[in-house]
Amino acid sequence: MRRRLILLVAATTCLVLIAFLVPLALLVRQVTEDRAIGRADDVLQTIVPQIGTSDPAALALTVQGLPLPVSVFPPAGPALGVAAERTPAVRLAQLNARSFTVDTAAGREIVVPVRSGNDTYVLRTVVPADRLTSGVARSWLVLAGLGLALVVLGLLVADRLARTIVAPIADLSAVSHRLARAELTARARPAGPPEVREVATALNQLAGRIQDLLRAEREQVADLSHRLRTPLTALRLEAESLRDAEEAARVSAAADSIERAVTAVIQQARRRGDDRAAAADATAVVADRVAFWTVLAEDTDREVRRELPATPLPVALPADELAAALDALLGNVFAHTPDGTGLAVSLTARPGGGAVLTVTDSGPGFPAEALRRGASGSGSTGLGLDIARRAAEAGGGTLHVGTAPGGGARVRLELAPVKRLPPD
Repeated sequence: MRRRLILLVAATTCLVLIAFLVPLALLVRQVTEDRAIGRADDVLQTIVPQIGTSDPAALALTVQGLPLPVSVFPPAGPALGVAAERTPAVRLAQLNARSFTVDTAAGREIVVPVRSGNDTYVLRTVVPADRLTSGVARSWLVLAGLGLALVVLGLLVADRLARTIVAPIADLSAVSHRLARAELTARARPAGPPEVREVATALNQLAGRIQDLLRAEREQVADLSHRLRTPLTALRLEAESLRDAEEAARVSAAADSIERAVTAVIQQARRRGDDRAAAADATAVVADRVAFWTVLAEDTDREVRRELPATPLPVALPADELAAALDALLGNVFAHTPDGTGLAVSLTARPGGGAVLTVTDSGPGFPAEALRRGASGSGSTGLGLDIARRAAEAGGGTLHVGTAPGGGARVRLELAPVKRLPPD
C-alpha cells in the first residue's frame, strides 16, 4: 500500500510537471528567438536615419562597425557593408517595400526596406542559428532540474504521509498475528486515520472479550475440583466398606486416578495463555505411566514391551499433558483390544532434539476416521487420539496413526524440543 501511494503521487506529480514544464520550455525558446530578432532589428533601425543623408563611403564604414553582419542594398549597384548577393527576400522587399523575416540554412534572414525619395534601400542581416537558441539548453536543464527536485520532494512528502497511514495498519497486522499465536495480552495502539483508529479499538475490544471468555472457561473447568470432590469422597468411603481388601484398594486407586486427571485438567486450563515455555523429561514421564499401566496389563494377561532410553529427553510439553496423552493412547489399547493382546511402548531421541513416542499393539487397528474428533466405531467418545494429537501439536509436534508390522495399530507421537528463551 505504501508503494502504491508513492507511485500514485509520483505519477500525478510527473503529469502536472509535464503539463507546465513543456509549454514553459517552448515559451523559453520562443522568447529567446524573439529577443535575438529584436536585437537584430534594433541594430538595423540605427542605420535607417543615415539612409539618404550619408554618402556611400560613410554609410559602408558605419555598417562595418555593427555587431551583426549588415548589408545595405541600394537601388542599383553592389551592396554596402558586408558583401552579399541579392536574395529573393531582398528583391521582394525592394519591390513591395515590406519587411520580411526568412529562415535560411545560415539562420534567420531579416530584410528592412527604407524609402529615400524615389529610391528604395534594403537593409539585410542574418541572425545565426546559435544566437536564436543561445541559453535555451541551459534554461531547459534548469527546468528539468527544478522538475526533478519537485518530484523528489513530492516523493518524500508522499512517503511521509504513506508511512503515517501504513504504520498503524502494520501495527494492527502485527497485533492480529500475536493474537493468533495466543498472545492475548497484545493490544493495538489507536493511531492514524479515524477509520484505522476505529479498527484498532474494535480489535482491542475483541481481544479483551476473548480474554474474558477464556477466563470464564478456565474458572468453569477449575470448578470441577469442587463439584467432583463430594462424589470422589463418597466413592472412597464405598471402597473402604468393601470386604475384599484387594477390591477396595483397586477402587481407591481408580478414585485417586480420577482425582489426578481432574487436577491435571484444572492445571492445564489455568496454565492456558501463559507465555512461559513448559518442558518435561519424556523419559521420566513415560517410565512412570508405563509402570502404572503395567499393573493393569498383568491383570488382563497382556505383555508390555518397553524401550526407553537411559538418559533424559527434554520435550516442549508439560509433564501432565504428556502423561494424559500417553494415558489416552494406552487406554485405547485396553479399551478396544481383547484381553491378552500385547502392546509395546518405545521412546527414542528425535533428530534435532525432542523425542518420538511410539505405541503399538497386536489388535485390529484403527478405522480410517480415527483421527476425527468424536469419531469412534466402538461406542466410546472418540476423544482419545484427539487428546494425544492436541497435546503433541501444543508443543510443536505431530501425531501419526498407522499400521504395525503385525497388523495392529501404531501411533507415533513426535514431540518437539524445548525452545531456549532469550534472557530477560
